[in-house]
Amino acid sequence: MKQLQILIIAIFSLMSTACKAAEPEKTPEAPANVPTPVFSNLSINTNKSAYKPGDVVSFSMHIPALATDTKVRYKHLNTVIDEETITTGNWTWKTPANDYTGYVAEVYSLTNNVETIYATIGIDVSSDWKKFPRYGFLSKFGSVSDNDMNAIISNLNRYHINGIQFYDWQNKHHIPLPLNGTTPLASWKDIGNRDIYFSTVEKYIAAAHTYNMKAMFYDLVYGAWNNADADGVKKEWYIYTDNTHSNIDLFALNSPFISNLYFLDPGNTEWQNYMKESVKSVYKYLSFDGYHMDQVGDRGTRYKYDGSFENLATSFKPYIDAIKTAAPEKYNVMNAVAQYGQPGIATSTSDFLYSEVWSPSDSYNDLVNIIKQNNTLSNNTKNTVLAAYMNYDRANNVGYFNTPSILMANAVIFAFGGDHLELGEHMLCKEYFPNNNLTMKDDLKQALVNYYDFLVAYQNLLRDGGTFNTVGITSTDSKMSVSAWPAAQGKVAVVGKKYDTTQVIHFINFSNSTTQQWRDKDGIQVMPALIKDARLLLTTDKTVRKMWIATPDVAGGASRSLNFAQSGNKVSFILPELRYWDMVVVEY
Repeated sequence: MKQLQILIIAIFSLMSTACKAAEPEKTPEAPANVPTPVFSNLSINTNKSAYKPGDVVSFSMHIPALATDTKVRYKHLNTVIDEETITTGNWTWKTPANDYTGYVAEVYSLTNNVETIYATIGIDVSSDWKKFPRYGFLSKFGSVSDNDMNAIISNLNRYHINGIQFYDWQNKHHIPLPLNGTTPLASWKDIGNRDIYFSTVEKYIAAAHTYNMKAMFYDLVYGAWNNADADGVKKEWYIYTDNTHSNIDLFALNSPFISNLYFLDPGNTEWQNYMKESVKSVYKYLSFDGYHMDQVGDRGTRYKYDGSFENLATSFKPYIDAIKTAAPEKYNVMNAVAQYGQPGIATSTSDFLYSEVWSPSDSYNDLVNIIKQNNTLSNNTKNTVLAAYMNYDRANNVGYFNTPSILMANAVIFAFGGDHLELGEHMLCKEYFPNNNLTMKDDLKQALVNYYDFLVAYQNLLRDGGTFNTVGITSTDSKMSVSAWPAAQGKVAVVGKKYDTTQVIHFINFSNSTTQQWRDKDGIQVMPALIKDARLLLTTDKTVRKMWIATPDVAGGASRSLNFAQSGNKVSFILPELRYWDMVVVEY
């Protein structure tokens, strides 16, 4: 009888266990987050665009009066590494010894447990700019006052631009710097018949160096002007449209341009040697830091002088590598127009990758595909700069940039580790850089400051390794509809990137977007609707130690801890707010 009782108890125990196992796992309830700090968004600056390890940063902040308890904390990602009280709007900080590291300085005070953040600014500690290039441009080298030059470079410094492309500064493309004997001319004409002053170029280089920016001289890798034979350019070096060397390949240019552009074979060693001497001459008289090499894309079927087929796409690598031997200490980067020739460029001595984006790469997803392709081609050793011209058709007339267009494109480019060539004396809207038909409104100017601060502060998560992955994220309320990248109109796109003990999750808000075309040529994109306190569920097989959030759209990009609840492989949390782009970081 006792054995029967034991058997019955055992059966009931097994049934109970089976019933419990069959019960669905309950979703843990995330506790509310700490309130978002008050953000004053005061003006703050640093004296350099980037610093070497151990350098001293000088800060200046315009503030009417500092509260007695005002402090500044220096953070790497979400970890405070240093903190001090400040009593003036000018102070200094010695950077740590770690190289290639992004930091953020947050000026704040705490009153009655309410935090006020007055200002934030990113700090790039990198001994070499090619690791995290943030590329700007200059395009006007006529009579520019010292005050105007300094104002332009100072403005670029606030966006942490660490390299500047000097666009169309040169005279003849085959002899960029004209000389009278051994003396540079005081002025010359560029191909667009504009006056260029040697002193302006020289002063701009010096001003850039004051802010630790690199100055890169622009030139084609295969361009010559009319009558270049008088300058020693041989007919055997040109590219031809026929196999009998009867017709040189060229761009026919009309007034105001003062010459056609004739194309040469970049793989021709005699042409390479000719250009080596031109490049050495530039470096002899001007303290440029490198050569920004340009091309014009796929020319179709072309021929060499001997009638053989010209494989132009494969000719760029030997040209880049040859120029490197002429000035090994200088930087080189080459434009891959619509990715033409990028496989060879990526394996050359080019210091980072630069892609000028054209159709059919018209969607946000196409921008991402270019960045990922460049990562693969360079074996993840070179970061990408995209020359992507915004509001292109709107720029046919005078007007303003569409702010949501710019911020949405930058959210996508930055989230995937790229940089956007867009800032100079004005913002770029056309491939001819002097075009300044469109102007930034004040809201865009300020928002871009926050976006570039964000790009610098979190560069070690955005542009420093990691592997893109798909993250199990679901919405547990009706506030947002999420879907894994690629982007889809009407959805919040989710992008994952994993590191050893960290999972990065980007949320990019296309919930009410009017177009998926990144260029937004007519400027019709609208500001994304603000999503607040959305409840989300993360599925992970790891134990979460910490979660935090940062966004360039709130509190100047300052990071904030997130509350969460984990039960088994389910982690619930509340996304405080989403405008364009949020970055949530999960630490295991």
